[in-house]
Amino acid sequence: MKKYFVLFVITFFVISMVAGCSSGGGEVWKRIEKTKVLNVAFEGTYPPFNFMNDSNEFQGFDVDISNEIAKRLGVEANFIATKWDGLIGGLKANKFDIIIGQMTVTEERKKSVDFTDPYVVTGSVLVTREETNDISKLEDIKGKKVGVGGGTTFEEVANSVDGAEVKLYKSVSDYLEDLKNERLDVIINDQLLISYNIKENNLPIKIASDIVNKDEIGMAINKGNEDFVKKVNTALSDMKADGTYNEIYKKWFGTDPIEN
Repeated sequence: MKKYFVLFVITFFVISMVAGCSSGGGEVWKRIEKTKVLNVAFEGTYPPFNFMNDSNEFQGFDVDISNEIAKRLGVEANFIATKWDGLIGGLKANKFDIIIGQMTVTEERKKSVDFTDPYVVTGSVLVTREETNDISKLEDIKGKKVGVGGGTTFEEVANSVDGAEVKLYKSVSDYLEDLKNERLDVIINDQLLISYNIKENNLPIKIASDIVNKDEIGMAINKGNEDFVKKVNTALSDMKADGTYNEIYKKWFGTDPIEN
């Protein structure tokens, strides 16, 4: 009888633990609701999406989107700059509530975090110096020195071509610099980011291809917080319905958004 009682206690404990893990959802929204602060993470060095201006304030498309979502949730946005390779780890460690930082939705990332509906649809392009004429499609990077951000979908695109000499970077500015100084033949990055930087900084580079890989960008949230995901999706949907999203998009990119 004692043996069965012990077995019952162990079984009850295991079931309770499992239930506790699955019902741990909602903790993020409870924390936000209590503090009235939405802690948003991004790199903070990725214009025009998220970057520091001359007044040491964050600005960009992601910042405007974050502030609007926070307003609709009845809270204030607080921004936390984090290196790209530490974003998901920081989210899982509850250092912030949400990543709104141009993170492409992938099956691999969905194993670690949940994503909201896409808030940007964009694509990867090949970028070369102005005088380069032999790179215009993805297969042309074979045998070329290719710069990409480590741990990004751009890395995956580059590695899909056998013979491409792929070099990984932590900062976009670093591989833009290496491209300009002929240490790279080509880089792969987002069309919106590159277009903005060419225009704003008068860079001697060009977009050399059509979109080589379509990217759907979502906001990342810790698993088990379906209520919070739903609230953010509702805010995003309402922004699109009333025209606020389009206003923010045109402010930064000068065009209508690409539909997914």
